[in-house]
Amino acid sequence: MKPVDFAAFVEDLARASSEAILPFFRTAMHAADKSNGGMFDPVTEADRGAESAMRRLITRDFPSHGIVGEEFGDHAPDAEYVWVLDPIDGTKSFISGMPTWGTLIGLTHNGSPCYGMMHQPFTRESFVGDGAAATWRGLGIHGEQAERRLHVRRCEGLAHATLMTTHPALLVDDTLTAFRRVEAKARLSRYGGDCYMYCMLAAGHVDCIVESGLKPYDIVALIPIVEGAGGVITAWDGGSPAKGGAIVACGDKRVHAEVLALLNAK
Repeated sequence: MKPVDFAAFVEDLARASSEAILPFFRTAMHAADKSNGGMFDPVTEADRGAESAMRRLITRDFPSHGIVGEEFGDHAPDAEYVWVLDPIDGTKSFISGMPTWGTLIGLTHNGSPCYGMMHQPFTRESFVGDGAAATWRGLGIHGEQAERRLHVRRCEGLAHATLMTTHPALLVDDTLTAFRRVEAKARLSRYGGDCYMYCMLAAGHVDCIVESGLKPYDIVALIPIVEGAGGVITAWDGGSPAKGGAIVACGDKRVHAEVLALLNAK
């Protein structure tokens, strides 16, 4: 079975997660702290309910597949096909009532990301990619269903680039120092966005994203979207980003090369 054959099933997962999440958005819900005394790391009933709903569908329809999820750990992570789930990427935005969060649904084949969706049920948007192409689906100007291909934009260098990261507080010690080198040369630097900023890069509105400390469920679904739109996404050492860690994504390979040089400067 080719990865593209899973597209309809991914839509089913998105619907199931939406039904679990939307009743809680912009309500007086409780957010627990799962940081064990570190930086506040919230989790809500919506996170757990959405991941549980997706896991039930995967287990029912594809019992031989593995699952890696933020809230309930790993099941058969070395399987041929593995679903990588983050029910609410951007929970801090979610509990603040801000719409810059989304459900990440990624699929790997023999360890390589092959399909991904970022679904934002409140804004009724989906960003999907398979590494070869990427698409936005949502509402048009008159409320009709609309769809368009995603393409990154050209950018000749960091001096002309819009740079994003979720928040500098998530970058510590040497990684923060390295980020500041990049930020000092960028035309514009903006914070916030979580998964949404990667989709804005794929849509041609952002030029570069620099982050560290990511888990696989934070990034696997976004890799086929960025690459499908023509972007470049790697670890800071230029290797695969699929395991998470320190990540840089750029719309233009010239910016990517410049940023890697600054991040790795001694």
